[in-house]
Amino acid sequence: MRDIDLSSLVKAYDVRGVVPDDWGPATAEALGAAFAEVVVLPGAPNGPLSARRSVVLGRDMRESGPSLVDAFARGVTNRGVNVVRIGQCSTDGLYHASGVLDVPGAMFTASHNPAKYNGIKMCRAGARPVGEATGLAEVRSLAERYLAEGLPTPVEDPGVVSDREMLADYARFLRSLVDLSAIRPLKVVVDAGNGMAGLTVPAVLGTEGGQPELPLDVVPLYFELDGSFPNHEANPLEPENLRDLQAAVVEHGADLGLAFDGDADRCFVVDETGRAVSPSAITALVGLREVARERSEGRTPVVIHNLITSRAVPDLLTSAGATTVRTRVGHSFIKAEMAEHTAVFGGEHSAHYYFRDFFFADTGMLAAMHVLAALGSARDAAGDPVALSALAEAYEPYVASGEINSRVADVPAARARVIDAYVTEQGAGPVDVDELDGITISHWDTTPRWWFNLRASNTEPLLRLNVEAEDEDVMVKVRDDVLGLVRAEAGPA
Repeated sequence: MRDIDLSSLVKAYDVRGVVPDDWGPATAEALGAAFAEVVVLPGAPNGPLSARRSVVLGRDMRESGPSLVDAFARGVTNRGVNVVRIGQCSTDGLYHASGVLDVPGAMFTASHNPAKYNGIKMCRAGARPVGEATGLAEVRSLAERYLAEGLPTPVEDPGVVSDREMLADYARFLRSLVDLSAIRPLKVVVDAGNGMAGLTVPAVLGTEGGQPELPLDVVPLYFELDGSFPNHEANPLEPENLRDLQAAVVEHGADLGLAFDGDADRCFVVDETGRAVSPSAITALVGLREVARERSEGRTPVVIHNLITSRAVPDLLTSAGATTVRTRVGHSFIKAEMAEHTAVFGGEHSAHYYFRDFFFADTGMLAAMHVLAALGSARDAAGDPVALSALAEAYEPYVASGEINSRVADVPAARARVIDAYVTEQGAGPVDVDELDGITISHWDTTPRWWFNLRASNTEPLLRLNVEAEDEDVMVKVRDDVLGLVRAEAGPA
């Protein structure tokens, strides 16, 4: 019997690897069969589609997607489970389908990764996450067994594959959550990065499917669906991938710019000057809108934020009457906390935004709509429209480094050097320490105020650093000092 190890492919939150080097149709079929056995078949029958249990599958624009979907579907149907294919969609489009159909789902995407990659994001019925602790480890183990020993014999009554169009329903669903009909006219440049926003933006913000026209002038950048990413990688977290958008916003005199990643579940915002707005500021802006709505309806709002968001986020939301819950980095942790606390909203500094009214799942498009609604209705004391730069300023009182990765040969030793300098020796003075996710060291209760988080990657020998301080000089000093300790025996990633 062969020894099969999928640990480098099936990670903590999803499946991600190079096609065909790391995986291909054979592995996809084994994963489909394992997904059916672990996630779909146990327990009561799911969903209103039919008496037979079903799974919904979607894919992004990558060339490897169709063959992987077909193989995964074969693995699922051979276990007696129906498959509903919704074709090309965004990841939040797949979550919408899983939510409204109340069936488990699998989205074939590698998100922001380069063209040679593909992957799978899995969920249970109602878009509930499947992560390492909630079934993904079992899916991996069973798929390894199937690849080593052979797939099980297909059941006598296999499932069937059908196709269903869900894009128009997805667009109507989002429009029902945020009303943009009465905002002032806005010009918005959207960089789809040749990813799935090229499909979803016209459907949601345009008039496709008979939707009423909105007061939006959308200037499209790279809306052609092309998984080879001919213009730039669909990863707005990297500053170089925002440059075209920033230039276009200024060139067109736009009110703002929006950039989506490859599967369009994350949205990054650029103001009218071309400056990137911090995802923490967007978390505060959207969170305050949701908190105000909850309170107006007589409910006590709860908002989730991960531990590397700005300290301004809990401060602003708490002052507005919300209860805030701090959690680890990663969508499975956020979604679990969202469901446990019935939180109205959640935000990550990576530009993932989660909504109770969207099945506790993340959707970049809905976050973008909230930003458009806030900007389109913002007026100053004289009644004049407020620019996004001025609106965002209130939500960005501190200075952040952004996430900085360092590739190190010995992660524990690098971490120990930082702890020795800042905690044991207290070289920067008394600090508060917590280890919710990596280590967070804080000097926030006395001046100069700063904090940083240092955590290890789940998949690579990397340490990830985030620093925030009350001013630029302090942030730079702490950042450079910590990086010096981390990289004392290694170079940058």
